[in-house]
Amino acid sequence: MSVRSAVWPKGESPTGLKRVVAASMAGTVVEWYEFFLYGTAATLVFSKVFFAESTSDLDAILAAFVTYAVGFAARPLGGVVFGHFGDKYGRKKLLQFSLVLVGASTFLMGCLPTFGQIGYWAPSLLVALRFIQGFAVGGEWGGAVLLVAEHSPSRNRGFWASWPQAGVPAGNLLATVVLLVLTSTLTDAAFLSWGWRVAFWLSAVVVLIGYYIRTKVTDAPIFVAARQDAEKIAATSLNVVEVLRRYPRGVLTAMGLRFGENVMYYLVVTFTITYLKVQVELDTKVILWWLLVAHAVHFVAIPVVGNLSDHFGRRPVYLVGALAAGTWGFFAFPMMDSGHNLVILSAIIIGLLFHALMYSGQPAIMAEMFPTRMRYSGVSLGYQVTSIVAGSLAPIIAVRLLDAYDSAVPIAVYLAITCAITAVAVLVAKETVGATLESIDRADYAATSGSTGTPASGPDNTDPTPVAAE
Repeated sequence: MSVRSAVWPKGESPTGLKRVVAASMAGTVVEWYEFFLYGTAATLVFSKVFFAESTSDLDAILAAFVTYAVGFAARPLGGVVFGHFGDKYGRKKLLQFSLVLVGASTFLMGCLPTFGQIGYWAPSLLVALRFIQGFAVGGEWGGAVLLVAEHSPSRNRGFWASWPQAGVPAGNLLATVVLLVLTSTLTDAAFLSWGWRVAFWLSAVVVLIGYYIRTKVTDAPIFVAARQDAEKIAATSLNVVEVLRRYPRGVLTAMGLRFGENVMYYLVVTFTITYLKVQVELDTKVILWWLLVAHAVHFVAIPVVGNLSDHFGRRPVYLVGALAAGTWGFFAFPMMDSGHNLVILSAIIIGLLFHALMYSGQPAIMAEMFPTRMRYSGVSLGYQVTSIVAGSLAPIIAVRLLDAYDSAVPIAVYLAITCAITAVAVLVAKETVGATLESIDRADYAATSGSTGTPASGPDNTDPTPVAAE
């Protein structure tokens, strides 16, 4: 058998899979454009526009970060709801709905009156819209990565499934470009008055583009087959309950894998803005330029690392990332304190490269933990619940530690502890590289039905060729 036929069964080309990747990335770019836009605005705008005046810059930013955390609190709920219905009705339908929901909430944020106009109603409405935004993003990730993972051949799943992950820095890159253009062309007063709203209103354009692209794909054949098996098993409980009952180790391992990675990311891309602006006292436009370059490097690195996970295994690559990330805070913050442009840029880029070593392989390793009939619920639960105690709290904890100790060392220690937890999760995880999703489904079918027969998604459908709607 040739290499090509081993990777692409029945002599098919990867054209259909590329279309699926484009559809998944389109939505991911849109949703993370909006999610990162909020995170950046929390530091640059919201602390001044939607909250009462404070005697301390850090106190005002902290208040904005609390509303930022609300989105993370909503993400597990979104993951549970979208996961349940995504496993029942399909990934595509839920992904289209999540895209519209996050787009509408972000657009409305750009329409909100300020604290000076309506008082405490301003932060209240902001929190409500942030909750809706987080709910939608919570349902997005699992569906986007599974749409690709379930279409991908086992041999290359790490590479192909990493592309939706690359949509995150692409969305961040887009948000940074928009903010950079606005802050560079407008005065500070104009940007704070109305300029920032333009960035939020632009979400309507990117949502329409992403929605259209997502209409061009269908669910994977293995999912269609798994729905038939689920009907035979006729489970009566919610998928989230079922996955916790049957695969508790998978859910807990996924949470552990996510913990240090999630803290690392939000310290690098969100708290860094605060640190450089408040502690190092740098100009906003300079910081955005550095993030622009760093996001571009991150985008390129993710699929490269995804490919490495196919060749060297999921666990070794992930473990190197966790151990390296644990050291980042001890040298990165002193690099930022130097005030030298190239040194600061290097610190940010190194942080995102360490992050990519963990983040790139997540879709493949998590998809390979659960059977198709409850995969959306399993990966969403493991991925999103962790966000409550990881990414949502990371900027808040970092700001508090900086305010209390006037030093970045406690922040570095905090990051190292979270990465140690992730390293332990990697060590206890099973190596799944090369595993077929069909073999996972067969084992689940046998365990739940009490039969040794073959489910609809059995060996005749191994490495199904991706199917895309014309």
